[in-house]
Amino acid sequence: MVDVNDVIHANEKAQIDFAQMLLPEGIRRDNNKMYEEVEIPPNEPMPIGFEEKAVFVSELDEIGQLVFKGMKRLNRIQSIVFETAYNTNENLLICAPTGAGKTNIAMLTILHEIRQHLQPGGVIRKDQFKIVYVAPMKALAAEMTNYFSKRLEPLGIAVKELTGDMQLTKGEILRTQMLVTTPEKWDVVTRKSVGDVALSQVVRLLILDEVHLLHEDRGPVLESLVARTLRQVESTQSMIRILGLSATLPNYLDVATFLHVNPFIGLFYFDSRFRPVPLGQSFVGIKTTNKVQQLHDMEEVCYEKVLKQIKAGHQVMVFVHARNSTVRTAMSLIEMAKNRGELSFFQVDQGADYGQCEKQIQRSRNKQMREMFPDGFGIHHAGMLRQDRSLMESMFSRGYLKVLVCTATLAWGVNLPAHAVIIKGTNIYDAKRGTLVDLGILDVMQIFGRAGRPQFDKYGEGTIITTHDKLSHYLTLLTQQNPIESQFQQSLADNLNAEIALGTVTNVDEAVRWLSYTYLYVRMRANPLAYGINHKAYQMDPQLELYRKELVVESGRKLDKARMIRFDERTGYFASTDLGRTASHFYIKYNTIESFNELFNAQNTEADVLSIVSKAEEFEQIKVRVQEEDADGKSSVQILCGSHHTNAARIMRALFEMALRKRWPAMTYRLLNLCKVMDKRLWGWAHPLRQFNTLPASALARMEDKNLTIDKLRDMGKDEIGHMLHHVNIGLKVKQCVHQIPAILLESSIQPITRTVLRVRLSITPDFRWNDQVHGSVGEPWWLWVEDPINDHIYHSEYFLLQKKQVVSGEPQQVVFTIPIFEPMPSQYYIRAVSDRWLGSEAVCIINFQHLILPERHPPHTELLDLQPLPITALGNREYESLYKFTHYNPIQTQIFHTLYHTDTNVLLGAPTGSGKTIAAEMAIFRVFNMYPTSKVVYIAPLKALVRERIEDWKIRIEEKLGRKVVELTGDNTPDMRAIAQADLIVTTPEKWDGVSRSWQNRSYVQKVAILIIDEIHLLGEDRGPVLEVIVSRTNFISSHTSKTVRVVGLSTALANARDLADWLGIGQVGLFNFRPSVRPVPLEVHIQGFPGQHYCPRMATMNKPVFQAIRTHSPAKPVLIFVSSRRQTRLTALDLIAFLATEDDPKQWLHQDEREMTDIIATIRESNLKLTLAFGIGMHHAGLHERDRKTVEELFVNCKIQVLIATSTLAWGVNFPAHLVIVKGTEYYDGKTRRYVDYPITDVLQMMGRAGRPQFDDQGKAVILVHDIKKDFYKKFLYEPFPVESSLLSVLSDHLNAEIAAGTVTSKQDAMDYITWTYFFRRLVMNPSYYNLDDISHETINKYLSNLVERSLRDLECSYCMEIQQDEQTIEPLTYGRISSYYYLKHQTIRMFKERLKPELPVHELLAILSLPCSDYGTDTKTVLDNAIRICQAMLDVVANEGWLVSALSLCNLVQMIIQARWLHDSSLLTLPHIQKQELYVFRRWSSRGVRAGCGHQGPIEGLPELIAACDGKEDIFTSMVKEVLQPNQISQ
Repeated sequence: MVDVNDVIHANEKAQIDFAQMLLPEGIRRDNNKMYEEVEIPPNEPMPIGFEEKAVFVSELDEIGQLVFKGMKRLNRIQSIVFETAYNTNENLLICAPTGAGKTNIAMLTILHEIRQHLQPGGVIRKDQFKIVYVAPMKALAAEMTNYFSKRLEPLGIAVKELTGDMQLTKGEILRTQMLVTTPEKWDVVTRKSVGDVALSQVVRLLILDEVHLLHEDRGPVLESLVARTLRQVESTQSMIRILGLSATLPNYLDVATFLHVNPFIGLFYFDSRFRPVPLGQSFVGIKTTNKVQQLHDMEEVCYEKVLKQIKAGHQVMVFVHARNSTVRTAMSLIEMAKNRGELSFFQVDQGADYGQCEKQIQRSRNKQMREMFPDGFGIHHAGMLRQDRSLMESMFSRGYLKVLVCTATLAWGVNLPAHAVIIKGTNIYDAKRGTLVDLGILDVMQIFGRAGRPQFDKYGEGTIITTHDKLSHYLTLLTQQNPIESQFQQSLADNLNAEIALGTVTNVDEAVRWLSYTYLYVRMRANPLAYGINHKAYQMDPQLELYRKELVVESGRKLDKARMIRFDERTGYFASTDLGRTASHFYIKYNTIESFNELFNAQNTEADVLSIVSKAEEFEQIKVRVQEEDADGKSSVQILCGSHHTNAARIMRALFEMALRKRWPAMTYRLLNLCKVMDKRLWGWAHPLRQFNTLPASALARMEDKNLTIDKLRDMGKDEIGHMLHHVNIGLKVKQCVHQIPAILLESSIQPITRTVLRVRLSITPDFRWNDQVHGSVGEPWWLWVEDPINDHIYHSEYFLLQKKQVVSGEPQQVVFTIPIFEPMPSQYYIRAVSDRWLGSEAVCIINFQHLILPERHPPHTELLDLQPLPITALGNREYESLYKFTHYNPIQTQIFHTLYHTDTNVLLGAPTGSGKTIAAEMAIFRVFNMYPTSKVVYIAPLKALVRERIEDWKIRIEEKLGRKVVELTGDNTPDMRAIAQADLIVTTPEKWDGVSRSWQNRSYVQKVAILIIDEIHLLGEDRGPVLEVIVSRTNFISSHTSKTVRVVGLSTALANARDLADWLGIGQVGLFNFRPSVRPVPLEVHIQGFPGQHYCPRMATMNKPVFQAIRTHSPAKPVLIFVSSRRQTRLTALDLIAFLATEDDPKQWLHQDEREMTDIIATIRESNLKLTLAFGIGMHHAGLHERDRKTVEELFVNCKIQVLIATSTLAWGVNFPAHLVIVKGTEYYDGKTRRYVDYPITDVLQMMGRAGRPQFDDQGKAVILVHDIKKDFYKKFLYEPFPVESSLLSVLSDHLNAEIAAGTVTSKQDAMDYITWTYFFRRLVMNPSYYNLDDISHETINKYLSNLVERSLRDLECSYCMEIQQDEQTIEPLTYGRISSYYYLKHQTIRMFKERLKPELPVHELLAILSLPCSDYGTDTKTVLDNAIRICQAMLDVVANEGWLVSALSLCNLVQMIIQARWLHDSSLLTLPHIQKQELYVFRRWSSRGVRAGCGHQGPIEGLPELIAACDGKEDIFTSMVKEVLQPNQISQ
């Protein structure tokens, strides 16, 4: 190995720009008038060390043998590296000369990775890993893809290229195990946030080829990639192995540090002595500066060098840098040879098959090729035809060409070595920069790598001919004396923005830490002077903390000025903006964004936009040739853009997103069309059918001439089209294409929610034919926005995907959103849908406001009076007072006390969550106990969990202490009639009470109710609202019939339209208390943050870091509640939070309990993820947990043993444990019925926020709400002003009418009309008619509307066999099925399905199929199914009995037993005993009565329960003796 100290000393001497150069020994110099030449002889090969031994392929395991098939053994370098690469997981850096076989080393690490995912039996688990190979050039990526595909094919590993040219769909990426990509592309992929989680998180091996690119312009990309990967390894605690491959470089130790390579294990450095063929190099510097003379001298020197090699009998490759120079150079060499009479040296001896070769050449169309061949010269460049290039390659390798003049593509793409290579000239035209630049060191090394043919030559020779001023530059580079430095600083702002947008850097400290992972940091410490850090500063701050902070703050300011981030210098926090995210995702540089901010506005025309794009920094390099000089280079870009340019399409997309975010409709539309123009390479005015490549150009031109638009073509027949186009057969083809252009039909309906907010329901019906070749197999993306043409503003925009299955089935899609409306009302808004991919494919729908009637203004809130707090002694009852732990009521309770406790008026109390409404309910209950001791109190709570909570509380306080009977009546718990008849207080759910009170005539206890307390009555507006509505309507109805008034007390959050609700409940001036949301006992501070991203899961994942920060900012040590939408989200959020904790100093900071105690508690938990999270002080809470686990978690959280609880939204209602900080993570949930994400009702969000702030401990609560950014405005509005409650009765009216018909309260159509007038729906119909699709509110219109409604509902019921209308068209007669439906609380559609599906003789398994039909959404929630299964089965039983089918009836009885016992019918009845499993039944079978005293009731083996009972004869010891070997004592006693 090389002595490191020597290298460092050498570096100090070889400061590149100084003249001092250290050259290897044995060099020859030649200095004359024309040129200076330095010649370095080839090295002697490294002698073989004694511990080196070659690795033979036959010694590898079978996977290795498969992949290295056809090779006998690995070469020297590969053998040295073998052990580390193939059998360990260490990071590696391998520096070796070109051509030393580094690709096979990469292959060894790939095989190591594959072997880790190999299962016994030889199956590779392909879904568990990805390998990413980052190649510096697209050309190389393509070559590597081919190489690896071929090699890995026997293992079935898929290798795909992912570059700017080769896009992959999501599905393809998931099916691929190895991706070959370029640095920029991989940067873009990993920049997109965790959305492609699947991708960046299953990467297990990252291979970086040509790491020495770090000091070129593209170095920063590599640095940001490595830094991102290393930080991901730390945060997710999952290993990603990094393999760096590079040419020999002097400061390899720095690069190893940067790649986190262990220098003692994973660092391998091979110098030029390890080249398979040693290389002699010579450098020629031409002295003249006159351009023409220079060229002439170069040709001269080049000819001498070529001739020298030819005379020695070698072949030569001459590399030039433009396609046309290949011909020019070859011609001038031939010319010189002719003039000097030396042409014979170049001509080839004519061998046996020479004539045949000559024939092949003569067949070629390439004139120059044919002319040069006889003289022994050939040319090769990328502009030639494929077959010509291959011909030249084969002629050269067979020796029929002595000199091949070619461009660098030959060195990169094709493996064709020669003894000598000559690089003529080092100026190369860079299209990116538009000027001549120096040939990159990469190219030089690659070309020199082609010198020397491994099988034939002892050494190879490389010559580079350049100008004299560049001589030392190439010498230092090629003798590797120049440490490679970092270029990261120049693009620091862009990379910092990318990390902020990704969410991995959120403040200055994190950014400083992030910089420590870059190569820049390694080099700044090694060579501070080069980065402008003076010696003193370095000594003061050896870790460069301060300097890094300066860099970060300066970049932060720049980005903040460009509005790409918000940077708060006081706190050091960064927040990403839409603009910054757009820039990061579309890879747009900071300077470009700055110029966009300056030039981009809503009034730009298409030409302006093109001109803005052309000013982007990405195009700085384009220069104009002298012949085309115009005022500036910009128009050139515009023209090039017109002829398509990759950068332009990307920048257009970015501008489109910017316009959409700025809400400029005309501009957005214009830009989306320009994006498609770029993608399709068609101007917008071209005929849309030009997007199909199946139609002939002539037909398309005719359509354009005759102005046949798509709409016209849709209406014409195929023959007519054929005649119009003078081409009869083409009509059908055109017609097919027309129907394949994506088209949709839009229909909208609007509902005013308040005077300023409208809800829009948009139905989107696909109107085209799907064809996989044209549309792919996923879906067609569309953009949708609502624009106000007068104010030029977008009020709502979203992206949606029309999926293939939706198009094929043609079913309409529903999209629901809210938009603002202003007074005076505009005449109309437009809803515009534009295809994301297809030109000319769009739809517009007008929202008309002419007939819109806005709802009434809402009356003011009740003011909170400044009263003296009332002591609880005001109750005047010692027993009642003893129930409370406090001495005085809070201000709200004080104000309502008199009305509730001393009067019988109905009360509606609207007050924010947490203001003690339950105590208000208790006041009303105590009044009943005092005044009407024989009557009953019914308390209705919307969720079982709430009922459970009240029961647990009241069982102790009211039943035990006051001696009043409390009964729970829910789906889980149905007490018998006697218990209900004796109860004083019934706690129930709306559905259950609705079911019970339906038959109130023959249930005396329903008539004894004195007060109905409805908790959360504002849920009227939600899905389950109609039930509440019906209960209250029925209660009023009953009391009007029994002339015994029932008091109704409604409790709710603050309402907007409390007056309507009060009128409906029959409340006058007294009894309505509607306080404003701000009168909470604990004030609340709310933060709303918007998050971008169309897709739900990635958006949720991006919220995790902000959640973590919110906890650190607002509640570092106090309890935190996080609400998520699903069980899966509780788990994902918890695991992510743990990952963030892992990077902190104290990862267990949220656990406030002794770890040993916690370990004991964790041992009792069943759920595996919960065991993990509890150890970090994070609890999870959802309906899928076992009851005991849930209780444990609740206790731990209430007692502050764990600090964070992640729960599903049901907890907000169900359990009352407040926290200091509440985080609502996402406001949508997945709705199984419609199969899409829908928003939580606003009441739910308020309820969740209401859990913030603990009355005893906090002086204020904090709530952080994370929403989809397009909904941010909506939540801003409604979280602060109350939400009006509308009725949802319309959708389920038929079922409730059916209940009344079955009960006999509705017997005619007139009764049905009257019934509706009792409902809340009727009140709101008059107040907000447009919401219910009513155009005006005159008497006749309303009457007509209602009678239509009744007709429609009755018709539905008749179709479901629930009732029939008599001859007089008025009277209604209930049928058995109607009664069954009402009694079992089933929808009439379910009963109809039973009636039509059930047959006389159904076996059990078919019944199961019918039972599961209405419940397909419950796939996972078995518990939900079981709750309903029994009552549905009993209803089926009634239906079957009504038809008189015995077999089916018996099957159903069996089915009910099976469900209740959770056993199959044919299972042994012994399994119903607790703890007995199938495998333990043998103990009963082998039992016999021998040895037991006589008189036992059963002898012989026991097969079932009756036999067991007989055998045991009531004696416990006999049973114990049977089962003691399989059960524990405590299990036996159970």
